[in-house]
Amino acid sequence: MFAGPPAEFDPSRAPAEPAGLFLDWLREAVAAGVPEAHAMTLSTVGEDGGPDARVLILKNVDEDGWQFAVHADSPKGRQLAGRPRAALTFHWPLLGRQVRVRGGVEPASPGRSAADLLARGATARAEVLLGRQSEHLESPGERDRAFRAAAARIAAEPGLVSPEWTLCTLVPTAVEFWQADKDRLHDRLRYERPDRHSIWERHRLWP
Repeated sequence: MFAGPPAEFDPSRAPAEPAGLFLDWLREAVAAGVPEAHAMTLSTVGEDGGPDARVLILKNVDEDGWQFAVHADSPKGRQLAGRPRAALTFHWPLLGRQVRVRGGVEPASPGRSAADLLARGATARAEVLLGRQSEHLESPGERDRAFRAAAARIAAEPGLVSPEWTLCTLVPTAVEFWQADKDRLHDRLRYERPDRHSIWERHRLWP
């Protein structure tokens, strides 16, 4: 069932807020050799009301929430603009762990979004300039020519940023930590709060 022996977790010793526990689990996943431990599934609500999901990279976690970046004209960018709520899922099979985060999504200022983009490599920034994410591709040659042109723009203007690039923060109202057990009596601990100004409540859950 699991890639490795489950890690140890005592919910009674968990901290009062979830961000610290999440960062501890993330560091343990990195130390255990979990590939791309900062990868996560971002789930949003599509224009048709149905669920949509894809894997992104976590940028940061702080007192405000979990941060990631999107292109405003991408499907996920448009979905978050229309319904600014989402869920994140982290899965670390080597430790038998997963974390689920739910809440509202808030865009950062243009300055913070630009700083996030400029911290990325030139190739990643050129890809952002293409600005046609998830559209139908008629010819790989067309894509390659557009990418070369974007890369040339980046080389000529190192400070160039796409205004559509948006750093987002998921402000959590629920964070669940799931620890596998070899006897399937899995430990689940959920932090809950109605809004960002409320105190977190902790509840253990049935497996």
